[in-house]
Order: sequence, then structure tokens, then C-alpha cells
Amino acid sequence: MRSESLARRAVLALLASTLAYPAVAQSENPRRIGIVGAGNIGGTLGRLWLKAGYEVFFSSRHPDELKALIEKLGRKARAGTSAEAIAFGNAVLIAVPYKAYPELGKENAAALKGKVVIDAGNAVRARDGAIYDEVEKNGIGAVSAKYLAGARIVRAFNAANYRIFLKNAGRPEPRMAVPIAGDDPKALDTARTLVSDAGFDPVVVGELDAAKKFAMGSAGFGHELSATELKAKLGVAP
Repeated sequence: MRSESLARRAVLALLASTLAYPAVAQSENPRRIGIVGAGNIGGTLGRLWLKAGYEVFFSSRHPDELKALIEKLGRKARAGTSAEAIAFGNAVLIAVPYKAYPELGKENAAALKGKVVIDAGNAVRARDGAIYDEVEKNGIGAVSAKYLAGARIVRAFNAANYRIFLKNAGRPEPRMAVPIAGDDPKALDTARTLVSDAGFDPVVVGELDAAKKFAMGSAGFGHELSATELKAKLGVAP
């Protein structure tokens, strides 16, 4: 009787572990990204991640206008508000005009805290006003960290026009390199994966302050180079 009881317990334990494992694995490595700003860059990258098997939540100030897009993109795409996209994503792509950062950060302060944020925004003088001057003075990495306080920021996908990403995504080797910069090692790992899954080779340039090396208007902006070529261009060790 005792041996039968022990055997029954062993079988039950094995079944429990077998049933529990998929749920644990799914929660540890979900492939979900929220996109704040479904314009040219957000729309382009969202499509690339959908192609790679991600679930993608697109958002805009007018979510109803995204319904037709979502219907075309299939069951892994959805749309809603910025707050919903931030809550949905295990990482969040910010792809809105840079002047919107202060309000975006203030409205979503709690949700952004601890979140991996892929910061693709650029400051443009004619469009963004006073915040452009702040970026010129302090560097775009520092300004993003100020307005998206508490987020684990990685600057990425800001060093080229969306048309360049669209043209080069998944090209034959050598793939186009995308420079990234951030202070948080684990956030950088997430960014590496997102860059790679979108069809590019990530090049870590340095900590967040190093984002100035590939900011709009810098010598590191607007290239379609391989990782080896980009490292040489930006002075990154091979």
C-alpha cells in the first residue's frame, strides 16, 4: 500500500510539473511589444516584428483610425491607446514627435517605471520647439531619461529614416547595422533581440550618453552600413 501511494504521488507530481512548465515558460519569455505612435517608424517596425512572430499593440491619439490597419495585419496585431500599449508590451517602442515626451512621460509615469523602452524619437528644431534646445544642450539620452523617468531606456531605430529600415530589413549578409545605446545591461539585451528579430544587426555604441554619436544631425546618422563598418564609423571596438 505504501509503495502504491508513493508511486501515485510521483505520477501526480510529474503530471503537475508537466502541466505547469508551458505556462511558466510562456510568462518568462513572452514576445509582446507595445508601440506608442503608429506612424512611419512605428508602423514599419511593428510590421517587421509581426513578421517575426511577435504580438504587437499599436497605439495613437485616435485608435479608431487604426482599425483598418489591424484587420490587414492579422490576429497578432491590435490597437488602442498609448496607456494600453505600454501596459501590454514587455517592451515599448516610443515613436512619437519628441515634443510629446514630457506629456507622455507624465501621463504614464507609473506604467513606464521599470519598463524597457526603445526610444526611437528625434528632436527636430522646426517641429519640437524648446525641447530641441534642451537636447542640443544636454544630449538626447539625458533628455529622454528626464522625461521618461524610471524607464529602462535604450536609444535605437532613430539613426535612419524609416524608408532605410524598410529597404534593408532582412537583407542578405552582411545585414544593416542599427546602433543602440543604454545604461541598463538587461534592457540592452532586450534591444539586441528586437533589433535582430526585425532583420538587422545591433551594435552597442555605449551607455545612454553615447546616443549622441548617432543622433540626428551627427556623423553617425543615416547610414546603411554593416556592423563592422558602423563600428569603425562610430569608433566602437570590433
